[in-house]
Amino acid sequence: MNESSLDLEIFEKLKPELTSFCYRMLGSIVDADDAVQETYIRVWRRWDSFRQQSSRKTWIYRIASNVCIDKLRQAKRRALPVDIFDPAVSIIEPRETLPESSWIWPAPDFAGDPEHVVVRKDTLQLCFLALLQTLPPRQRAVLILKDVFEWSAKQIAEALGITPAAVNSALQRARETMGRAELRSEELCMMDAEPDQELLSRYVDAFEQFDIDALVALFHEEGCLSMPPFEMWVRGKDNLFKFFTATRWHCEGSRLLPITVNGGYPAFAQYMPSDNKSILVPWGIHVLVIKDGKILHTQNFIHAKLFTRFGLPEQIHR
Repeated sequence: MNESSLDLEIFEKLKPELTSFCYRMLGSIVDADDAVQETYIRVWRRWDSFRQQSSRKTWIYRIASNVCIDKLRQAKRRALPVDIFDPAVSIIEPRETLPESSWIWPAPDFAGDPEHVVVRKDTLQLCFLALLQTLPPRQRAVLILKDVFEWSAKQIAEALGITPAAVNSALQRARETMGRAELRSEELCMMDAEPDQELLSRYVDAFEQFDIDALVALFHEEGCLSMPPFEMWVRGKDNLFKFFTATRWHCEGSRLLPITVNGGYPAFAQYMPSDNKSILVPWGIHVLVIKDGKILHTQNFIHAKLFTRFGLPEQIHR
């Protein structure tokens, strides 16, 4: 086996964890995929320059970190709607959106191998990703490598091209910043350890039948619903009832397919009616936060391109 094929093999083994690293850095699985591909190209081109001063793994991570940091220099902070806007006062069909690059998006599992069930599942929660986005890029990389991947300060220093003292300083500042951040999404992600399968089944039944009374009954009194890329989000059972009523024409006749997101959390892919009466087409990914047997927050990520990344069909028949 020659060195270049060995290089390819090392990279392929690292790819799931590199994807999870880039996803936490960037908050978008599409951007993470692009970053991993760019990392691969740079690794391939620079393989001859690798001089063994560090391990191959930390050298590859240095390249991946630089790719992500370069991307973040040109980007605005990604967020969730509940952290940017107040809940809607007037409940109408949502219209105002922000660009795709404004939002944190869910991700599929990165690999089927249990070894890669990506390190520390809680750090893939959408609210944790929102907290990460409050950090400057280099602090973000340090915190992910230390607190998620459990690297030593020496390994992180090698990967980022800084000193161990600078690593410890960046880590302290990052933890302080995250500790001070007061994001509404943090309050709305306090979920039960194990999802309530009966509640999930009732949600599917109520949504597919579009029984608004049954749907609203599944939520906490102050339960919420948000819909990136729409700015608008809704809080409280009365407002949820008004919202579902206003959007009935759009959602009635939909079907939900069960999926998992962000390290194994249950979610649903919504297919909605199309012009062809026998076909349903992709609409959104529903991620439910369940607390004490009720829905605390439903995040409907309306982003049809995600369906391809999740390996979902382009259409389903009624």
